[in-house]
Amino acid sequence: MAPKEQQDPSYRILHEADLRAYLADVPAIAAQLGGAAADWAITEVGDGNLNLVFIVKGARGGIAVKQALPYVRLVGESWPLPLSRAHYEHLALVHQARLTGQLVPAVLHHDRALALTAMELLTPHIIMRRGLIEGIRYPRFVDDISTFMANTLFFSSDLALTAAEKKEGIAAFAGNHALCKITEDLIFTDPYRVAEQNRWTTPWLDATAQDFRDDLDLHVAISRLKLKFMASPEALIHGDLHTGSIMVTQDQTRVIDPEFAFYGPMGFDIGAVIANLLMAYLASAGHERAPGDRAVFEAWVLETVEGVWSEFARKFLVLWRSEARGDGYPVALFPGEAGTARLETERQAYMARLFQDTVGFAAAKTIRRILGLAHNLDFEAIADEKQRAICEARALRLARSMMLEAPSFTTIDAVTKAAREVRDWQPEFAR
Repeated sequence: MAPKEQQDPSYRILHEADLRAYLADVPAIAAQLGGAAADWAITEVGDGNLNLVFIVKGARGGIAVKQALPYVRLVGESWPLPLSRAHYEHLALVHQARLTGQLVPAVLHHDRALALTAMELLTPHIIMRRGLIEGIRYPRFVDDISTFMANTLFFSSDLALTAAEKKEGIAAFAGNHALCKITEDLIFTDPYRVAEQNRWTTPWLDATAQDFRDDLDLHVAISRLKLKFMASPEALIHGDLHTGSIMVTQDQTRVIDPEFAFYGPMGFDIGAVIANLLMAYLASAGHERAPGDRAVFEAWVLETVEGVWSEFARKFLVLWRSEARGDGYPVALFPGEAGTARLETERQAYMARLFQDTVGFAAAKTIRRILGLAHNLDFEAIADEKQRAICEARALRLARSMMLEAPSFTTIDAVTKAAREVRDWQPEFAR
């Protein structure tokens, strides 16, 4: 748990009446909403783990308002959390908008003292995870999310930045360590030990949870990933890039909620996206109305997994070949045709290492969503608890293999092949 920080004395939690009065005093916001403040419709819609989120609608338009609470909303005041996370989220949104344009919501107003950000209201977008539960396919997603990741990761890396610029970036986000600590505990530590806040679908996964707590090979593998997370500031990562942090329509994708942003390993973001797609695939059986009625959707999900990595890798390499102005791999060291060819070989080796990181982090993100504190609605929305446990057991089997046998997964096709193979596997409690 994060220690308490010194709050700005003007900070207060804004409820509906307070928020209405506050926004009325921000001319640009009041003008965008239009009409009398008394007539604005304000609804608190936050369903995440940390913050308050309001939708505000006026005669002329609407906005979304997010305010950080001084504690973890999911747990309560017993788990204090720094309000400064709203500052880092604002910095990240501005950075991401500069690099990706409309792939993130536009920031309209930020108040650091109140840990409050007003931004573009995304409508008719929905949280992607909810759409996946319904079996909806999103044709724009691969292109949009691969562009988002390629641009945000490449242009904040040593391949694009001078050493001084990179260090300044690291320093700007270094204070977001309380959010990093949540990740370090909830993803890389707690699912592998007895922790008060862990939960799983009991009794069916009791033996599996115990196995994960006893498996020292798994503990070594997750500890290596944790060390890489803590000690590899490769780029400015979103830090929580799952299908609950992405809003979509058939034509648009918007990435939201980068409050976990810091300089960390690139594979953590990529692995998070892939893990959440794999969980949507393996949860799909629990949402069937009749056997096989989601086969087309499930095939699309695995095609999307493959496309996310393939398109990210392609776009990242295009940027490296055309926009490499950083201090990493200086072009002067690779002159002539021989140098160009040798550098290209090294680029491919770099991507292979990044893929290995991605596989491992995807496994870690999957395990924490089944054996840790915060779970995915993909599984939680399966009403039949035993069926839910079966789907979760399949995901854990895949994740364990990906973590312990990462070197055997040399291509994204190997990952989707393993997912297909585990799709109809029956755990012992279901036989």
